[in-house]
Amino acid sequence: MTDSVGIAEIRAAARRLEGAARVTPLLESDTLNVIAGRRVLVKAECLQRTGSFKFRGGWSALSALDPAARAKGVIAFSSGNHAQGVALAAKLHGAPAVIIMPSDAPQAKIAGARGYGAEIVLYDRRSEDRDALGATLAAERGLTPIKPFDEPMVIAGQGTCGLEIAAQTAAVGVAEADVVICCGGGGFTAGAALALEAAAPRLRVRPAEPAGFDDAARSLRSGRRERNDGVGSSICDAILTPQPGELTFPVMRRLCGPGLVVGDEEARCAMATAWKHLKIVAEPGGAVALASVLFRREEIEGDAVICTVSGGNVDPGVFAAALSDYGDAP
Repeated sequence: MTDSVGIAEIRAAARRLEGAARVTPLLESDTLNVIAGRRVLVKAECLQRTGSFKFRGGWSALSALDPAARAKGVIAFSSGNHAQGVALAAKLHGAPAVIIMPSDAPQAKIAGARGYGAEIVLYDRRSEDRDALGATLAAERGLTPIKPFDEPMVIAGQGTCGLEIAAQTAAVGVAEADVVICCGGGGFTAGAALALEAAAPRLRVRPAEPAGFDDAARSLRSGRRERNDGVGSSICDAILTPQPGELTFPVMRRLCGPGLVVGDEEARCAMATAWKHLKIVAEPGGAVALASVLFRREEIEGDAVICTVSGGNVDPGVFAAALSDYGDAP
């Protein structure tokens, strides 16, 4: 794998993804436009294979591996979406996959990764060292690690969504707008920003995060990588990373606009709004970009905005509660 990523790697990843990944739709609702006070275009990555954009990066990384290394298998750390993306990509390549997941990860995500044929190794994040466990397994079995965001071929795969956004927004007459992306470690954010820099330079990426885990927003303000303090919790499990990646942050610092931050209840409301007006299922972490569009309107300029719903892998009880609590919201 290469040590850097740019538009050439993203376009190469797009070629490798042809026939494997879905071209997800760009959705629009007249009612949602009225609620948000501007035109809202929603890139529904919750409809991607495995239920999130992570399949793009998983396939990109697996397909770029040397065949001999791929045959030995891969290993990944994930609370869920990266796990499923790598698991399915490995299965389709005929490669073994070991996924190390926290024992308190959502059961839907554990079951999903196991259902794609991966070997799941659960650990207690309070008492066990995930990295040490992974290093031991990788060494014993000759497995290649596939990092969730700080990996060039993963970033390239996530960037293919940016190429789709560029083409789809051009087709509906939007050439200049903010593109709000749900952000954890920044693989999706950086990949999309690199793709749009080349394919639609007047579309500006902005990361969206949950309150208390807004390391990207704080890092963009300070100009250096900031860490979350590890105190507190959030329902947005898919994007709770300690700090932006070493590879992703320089891209974000160069290309992204200011970060947007929302609370858990705003994310839950956005889940209900996505179901009510777009008929799509969003998990909490996958809904923070839409929540930003709904609840941080004064921080967004222009007559149009694009946002991602980046994942839909939510436990049924969590989803039902969001619909029950916010079913009467606009």
